[in-house]
Amino acid sequence: MKNKAIIAIIVLGLFQSSCSEDFLNQTDPTKVGVDVFYKDEAQVKQALSGVYSQVQSLTNTAYIFGEFQTDNTTIDLNPSDRGGAGGWEAFEFSTVNSGNGEIANLWNGYYAALYNANLTLEKMVNATIADAPKKEIEGQLKFLRAYMYFNLVQYFGDVIIVTSTLATPDPAFDLVRSPQADVWALVEKDLKEAVALLPAAYAAAGDKGRATKGAALSLLGKTYLINKKYADAITTLKQVTALNYALNTNYADNFDPSPSKKNGIESVFEIQYQGDNDLGEWSTFEYVFAPRVSKGAVTGFSAGSNGGRNVPTNDIMATYETGDLRKDISLKPSFTLDGKVYPVPFVSKYNYPHTIVGRTNTNWPILRYADVLLMLAESINEQSGPTGEALGYVNQIRKRAGLTDLTGLDKTAFRTAVLKERRLELAFENQRWFDLKRTKTPAEWATFMNAHGAAERAKPTVDRGNVPFNSTDYVYTESEYVLPIPAPQILINAKLTQNPGY
Repeated sequence: MKNKAIIAIIVLGLFQSSCSEDFLNQTDPTKVGVDVFYKDEAQVKQALSGVYSQVQSLTNTAYIFGEFQTDNTTIDLNPSDRGGAGGWEAFEFSTVNSGNGEIANLWNGYYAALYNANLTLEKMVNATIADAPKKEIEGQLKFLRAYMYFNLVQYFGDVIIVTSTLATPDPAFDLVRSPQADVWALVEKDLKEAVALLPAAYAAAGDKGRATKGAALSLLGKTYLINKKYADAITTLKQVTALNYALNTNYADNFDPSPSKKNGIESVFEIQYQGDNDLGEWSTFEYVFAPRVSKGAVTGFSAGSNGGRNVPTNDIMATYETGDLRKDISLKPSFTLDGKVYPVPFVSKYNYPHTIVGRTNTNWPILRYADVLLMLAESINEQSGPTGEALGYVNQIRKRAGLTDLTGLDKTAFRTAVLKERRLELAFENQRWFDLKRTKTPAEWATFMNAHGAAERAKPTVDRGNVPFNSTDYVYTESEYVLPIPAPQILINAKLTQNPGY
């Protein structure tokens, strides 16, 4: 049995055309063969696009982990179809176990993508490529590898570090999980190298959407923030402010997929999608998040299948201040169908006109300049308290949201205020779970989530159609601070250990 999730040795690996508006739709290099591929710049860029494509696939379901496991979202339950109860629903109701299929898909997807990133880095060494594009490609691959490990270490804690391919399957069965400190060290190393290699922007319009120096600096700054290296975070994130980023005047422009606004001035890094065609690169978040019985009331296409997932909770809807312009852009509390109002909330920030049912153009934001400003404010507060500079960064964002400035806060109150701003500014962008984990101990996180679960049980955001809660629903323990290692991986490799509590 081969461990496809760790090494994928006999599979070049899920390369598809991918990623940005003009570097999509490339010939599949797996049909050519490893030994005769990676010979020149065009082929290596094609392989790079394959890695972007795999990251795109991972993004399609990232809301399950980044939002469901928080107080941000819940489920528009389908009483007649409980097929998701053992899969994606488990993340909402805190019933995840090591046999969960979404866990296996998550692990397998990340390690398949890492394999292809490592393979391309190895093969491009002997490719015929000029120095400048070679550095750019290497920088992008290092950024993508760092981004994947940045997520994996937060999902699972200790994980397997693989930075090269293996010649035979046998060594894979000796791989063990590395301590989180070692994983974070790899993330930091890759990002520092990416910063040195990547341009601030690309000359070709068709390369818009690729990782840049600003993206690498921003992710490095977030890495320092997570690891409480506040001085390093401040120094790194201030370098981003010297690049050509700014807040959009209109919050909605961050998600608008029209050509004049997509990948705009606030975009630091986002996952690229291209809809309104048959090229296979479209996004479907509008449909996945639309209420189940809304038909075309939300999407505009009654023929589309709506998921009822990622429903904004009562809690987050009540957290917005009066007059916050972001609320009406980010969510809607109900929809109207055939003259009847249905009180089912839904995420609306990714909803824009499109011409083909189920094929939208909307990108998914990973790093925005607003995130950078909030990280700077938080880092400065943790190091020096709520200085005027830290307040200024937060108030830029509040001003755009139509809110008054924060003033007169001590360090603790400012910390709370920044976390609230992050929750609302970055709502439904898969940031919440990581933010909660970063700012709470496992015990604090479990207590916090149990309180949220009790509120949902007492007054569900969406009517459950007489389906009762199970006794284990919304019961959180400290062990759930990380996800379980997939059971099939431990069966394949007996040297892997399981996270406590699973």
